Amino acid sequence: MTSTETPSVPIQRTRSFQLRVFGCQMNVYDGELMQASLEGRGWKSTENTDEASVFLFHTCSVREQAEERVHGLLGELRRVKKADPSVVIGVIGCMADREGQELFDREPHVDIVCGSRHFPKIADLIDQVVGGEKRVCVLGEAESRVDQEERDLTGRVEDYQAHVAVMRGCDMNCTYCIVPSVRGRVESRSPESIVNEIRRLSEMGVTEVHLLGQTIDSYGRDLPRDDRPDLAGLLDALEDIDGLKRIRLVTLHPSYVDQRLADAMARSTKFMRFLPIPIQSGSDPVLRNMKRGYTVELYRKRVAILMKAMPDLELISDWIVGFPGETDEDFTGSEEAMKEFGFLQSYVFQYSPRPGTTAFDLEDDVPKKLKSRRNHRLLELQREIAQQRTLTQVGKSSRILLERLSDRFPGNWLGRTRNGHYALLPEEPGYHAGLEVPVDLVSYNGRSLVAERHADFQMPEPVVVPEAEAPVIRVTEPVPGFDV
Repeated sequence: MTSTETPSVPIQRTRSFQLRVFGCQMNVYDGELMQASLEGRGWKSTENTDEASVFLFHTCSVREQAEERVHGLLGELRRVKKADPSVVIGVIGCMADREGQELFDREPHVDIVCGSRHFPKIADLIDQVVGGEKRVCVLGEAESRVDQEERDLTGRVEDYQAHVAVMRGCDMNCTYCIVPSVRGRVESRSPESIVNEIRRLSEMGVTEVHLLGQTIDSYGRDLPRDDRPDLAGLLDALEDIDGLKRIRLVTLHPSYVDQRLADAMARSTKFMRFLPIPIQSGSDPVLRNMKRGYTVELYRKRVAILMKAMPDLELISDWIVGFPGETDEDFTGSEEAMKEFGFLQSYVFQYSPRPGTTAFDLEDDVPKKLKSRRNHRLLELQREIAQQRTLTQVGKSSRILLERLSDRFPGNWLGRTRNGHYALLPEEPGYHAGLEVPVDLVSYNGRSLVAERHADFQMPEPVVVPEAEAPVIRVTEPVPGFDV
């Protein structure tokens, strides 16, 4: 070393970790569970790559793009591992389940491959590697349930919103979907544990909860028949939690919608009438090839049950364009279905073959450019429909739940009405995220409704919760729903 060179300073790694979460709301929820577990064992989350001694990726396999993003980030850690072999790198979740041992072949610097049903023991797996075990791979079904009877809430980011898993897995067999093979079959939580968790969240200042399940309206069907719980009963049980203002459901399957559920939604004062119930395609032949389990006519009947009980209900859908064999006529059916059901919001995806699915063996015969054109066409049509539906809200009274201050319209809060329409409300002292305010919807500016507060609204006493250091959970490229 010459006299002009500066001696290198060794990196001082601490008992800290980085957790990056990809994919759906359930993955975000699971990330919070892992955060709590690791912190309970003395680990601390950090954003500093030079400080972290553990790097974890909670992954998604719904789309190839998400997996390749993880592989890219893993590649960036090769130099970190080479410089410090004591660093632990783990891949968790759906991608781990799908690729399994092959992950070690492609990414030889990875230490842990942990499937979706095994992430609760991630702290133990890290200890195994730190203790000298070269590689750890745990996949498939677990010996114990994923969710504990009482959730440790210390890992969640403080917010007015919270995710709550009511069930895991899926019993459907859609040909394009990887979820059943990587997450397993349905496993419902007890209603008592769910209600207790939401009551505790409400006491912490949470006013909106998102109940999560791959097919949430099938909740309870895996439990014993005697006194079997269902989603309708769960909605009723949440009604007396005073601090809770909004309940959102993610995601329904048309096959499980019935009158009992529609009636429970209708009588709930908290259920947000903004409901994801994906149709995926407006073509019966395509739905049959997808093995969705319904026709357009059956979907129409199930939606009619919901709309009759709740005329103000707004719907959300997922769509797949370019599924193998989709013709121009099939796509026209999707356009017509989008118009008929008048979805307020849609997520549109171009089909891509996923290894491990039945459809992977089908010829991917729709050209990429045609998929792209169909994708853009549905998004364009959805924007037109959403504007038309939002205009019909002008002149009505509603309640909006404040979400955040608007960047586009300074001096205004942005929130959603009870049926999912965005509205602006002029800022006033005491407003905060999660506050529900009764309003009149007076106009529409082309992007959102404009609201005026009811003159007799009394600002509630603020909820005081103990201050805590916010966990660091980085969420990357979230997927809007499960059923994609």
